Amino acid sequence: QVQLAESGGGLVQAGGSLRLSCTVSENIFNFNTVGWYRQAPGKQRELVARINVGGVTNYAASAKSRFIISRYKALNTVHLQMNALKAEDTAVHLCHATIVTRNYWGQGTQVTVSS
Repeated sequence: QVQLAESGGGLVQAGGSLRLSCTVSENIFNFNTVGWYRQAPGKQRELVARINVGGVTNYAASAKSRFIISRYKALNTVHLQMNALKAEDTAVHLCHATIVTRNYWGQGTQVTVSS
């Protein structure tokens, strides 16, 4: 069974940085995409960033120029470097992976940005 384990969340001041990690139980190149979503209280879950098997990345407009998604094949890990964090980035951040039509989710890690 595919498992995704997130780490790296926490409390940070506005303008600070955090690096999230998602470790996947299988070779990340088995997946069409691996990425990050977030969900704030009372809001819909939204895409933050993802990377596909070919290395193409997609970012939400709010994440462009501030966040960088990358992968480390040897450890089956995908990272999300988040810089210049804002209070509106506060949310549970969830790792997500797809294989064709199948979706896999991690438990999520809380990111809290204080203003």
